[in-house]
Amino acid sequence: MSPTTRHSVVTPSGRISYTEAGDGPAALFVHGVLLNGHLWRHQLAELSDLRRCIAVDLLAHGDTEIAPGQDVSVTANAQMLREFLDALRIDQVDLVGNDSGGGIAQIFAASNPGRVRSLTLTDCDTHDNWPPEAFKPFLAMAAAGGLRGALEAMLADKDFYRSAEALGPAYEHPQQLADETIETYLRPLVSSEQRTRDLQRFLGAFDCSHTLAIEPQLRALQAPTLIVWGTDDIYFGVQWSHWLAEAISGVRRRVELEGARIFFPEERAAEFNRELRTHWLAVGG
Repeated sequence: MSPTTRHSVVTPSGRISYTEAGDGPAALFVHGVLLNGHLWRHQLAELSDLRRCIAVDLLAHGDTEIAPGQDVSVTANAQMLREFLDALRIDQVDLVGNDSGGGIAQIFAASNPGRVRSLTLTDCDTHDNWPPEAFKPFLAMAAAGGLRGALEAMLADKDFYRSAEALGPAYEHPQQLADETIETYLRPLVSSEQRTRDLQRFLGAFDCSHTLAIEPQLRALQAPTLIVWGTDDIYFGVQWSHWLAEAISGVRRRVELEGARIFFPEERAAEFNRELRTHWLAVGG
């Protein structure tokens, strides 16, 4: 197992923070809303013998630093990923996305097919299911000015984060989530007023127009694609995994994880990592 190290690199979109482990062909992991690259810690730890595993912090998340007013939409994040790879002089990646990061991965892959050696999509925003119905109350609360208060409440009471009223439905076993993990995800989002405003702008830009716009390119995508989906996800039902399997020409395999929820890359890491390893070996070691 290779050690995980943290770095940052300057791009036109900002100073992008990331963690990495291992060497060889690069794999790029893209998290979703409210989280950061820490989501992928088990993948970096367990798959670094096979890939140079890189977990990026998106715009308005984690330790990534951006200028006031920088576009933080999902399409802007897909553009940032291209700038990020350019800055690291990486030509191709095995791309892995979850939640809104999976939607961003779709936009990146559709727009930059030559940069994608393989694609793996887990429960994520797809087609016109962006934002999903179950997430709309959170978006409405944020739009009404309650975002910072909600984040501070979850940090002050970690059991609130784990509750059905907050992020509990995203986890199969929310009670097992460590306080330190919640701190790692949320503390950067309240580190300054600008950071919270940036997140609010990220949330405010959720719109399925971004994925609808790239549907023709997505349907033409030939990159070998793996789809792994939890069956107990209130945000992204299993039907969306079938939609992706039909839409993307390069789909090789679609896997269902019975009872898993959206953040299964950390809860079901062993199962997911087996699927990733098999997929990557099949597309060239």
